[in-house]
Amino acid sequence: MTHLASTVVSGPMEPLDQFLTNYRSYLETERGLADLTVAGYLQTARDFLLRRCAGDPSVVGDLSAADITRFVLDEAGRGLSPRTVNESVVRLRSLLRYLYVKEFVTAPLAQATPWMANSRAGSLPRTLDPSVGPRLLTSCDRSTLVGVRDFAIISVLTRLGLRGREIAGLSCDDIKWRRAEVTVHGKGGVFDTLPLPADVGEALADYLERRGSLASRQVFSKVREPWGNLTTTAVRAVVRRACERTGVDDTGTHRFRHAVATELLRRGAPLPEIGQLLRHHHLQTTAVYAKVDMDALATVAQPWPGARS
Repeated sequence: MTHLASTVVSGPMEPLDQFLTNYRSYLETERGLADLTVAGYLQTARDFLLRRCAGDPSVVGDLSAADITRFVLDEAGRGLSPRTVNESVVRLRSLLRYLYVKEFVTAPLAQATPWMANSRAGSLPRTLDPSVGPRLLTSCDRSTLVGVRDFAIISVLTRLGLRGREIAGLSCDDIKWRRAEVTVHGKGGVFDTLPLPADVGEALADYLERRGSLASRQVFSKVREPWGNLTTTAVRAVVRRACERTGVDDTGTHRFRHAVATELLRRGAPLPEIGQLLRHHHLQTTAVYAKVDMDALATVAQPWPGARS
């Protein structure tokens, strides 16, 4: 008996899928968001449209401020943390701005999204003991290519506070040796130019000279087969191994940003300059580090009512 293979004919996309496909294109091309960020925005968009529009994008024109508030309240009612709820709010605002820009709705509903109270002053940034960075650098065996590479990676972390994915994405073309500058590819496809400290430049030059030329222009690569560029996960692994060698808890990569900001603040650097180095879009993001300068805070602290002087 002859078995005929069934042929699957793909029909037109469902309206919701087509809408999300167009929204994805907007996020990627007009907003320049990274893949992981786009995925989160699409998930929130799908959840919102399913719950408030029954999955039918054709009725978004009937949305009201009450629908927006109800969605946010539903999110808060799921027992999520204020921070997680507010992340959903950020993604929801993006969707609502898209609907307004593309004229699906006639009112700027993004302005109607409530914000869940979340006191960022409730905790201090998780920074590092000042001795951790030098100890991690010393643990790198610079007689080997792996050690030279790891030393350069940790130098970039401790001095510039780059994110792990920014380090993984560094290209040789991003380093301007004569001007002592480095171009960083930040969030949302934004390019920023930072000064390249002499010690970091020396660490990078030493590594690149030892590594030799490769087909790829990426700075950090594997030094053993299979060859290839380092990923964000691999950069984090470099830090983890250095922590294991020195006997300290795994710091991850992001805490180095906190450490850089804290050290600059203690040296008297103003918050706007710290924000420029960390490439914060809003000064409020940088202002959180003012809480770690206890000596400066003590000078402006008021006595507790009724306390003894």
